Amino acid sequence: MNNSKIVTLNYHEIVELIPHRYPFLLIDKVEEIIRNESAVGIKNVTVNENFFTGHFPEFPVMPGVLIVEAMAQTAACLISFSNEKLQKKKAVFLTSIDNTKFKKMTTPGNVLKLKVKVISSRKNFYKFSGTAYSEDEIMATSNFSAMIQS
Repeated sequence: MNNSKIVTLNYHEIVELIPHRYPFLLIDKVEEIIRNESAVGIKNVTVNENFFTGHFPEFPVMPGVLIVEAMAQTAACLISFSNEKLQKKKAVFLTSIDNTKFKKMTTPGNVLKLKVKVISSRKNFYKFSGTAYSEDEIMATSNFSAMIQS
């Protein structure tokens, strides 16, 4: 497949690529995949998310660490989709999180667009940049690394 072809993955295709399942699968769709380069994850934030019962019942806010995890899941889909030999066989593990900033609170009703880009890759190790948007406003940014289980 040509790198310039843009692909979209639905829920059923996502669960074929990464091992995450409810309640910890944090992305609903992956759009705009450009193999080995970038992808955009979509997370529809709803009031019935299990983490809102404790964070915080009076003022529900999506935990920032889960926003970064959603970025990492988007990156894992990108890597697994880009490398057919990894599909259904290997897991991608988060190894570091750097320069993370939370600009606005993510609350029920937000639709997060999780834009991830590959910064570098070497063997089984990848570095990414990620930005979470809602309605064109930056909600969070992060640089993170991941490795493929060997």
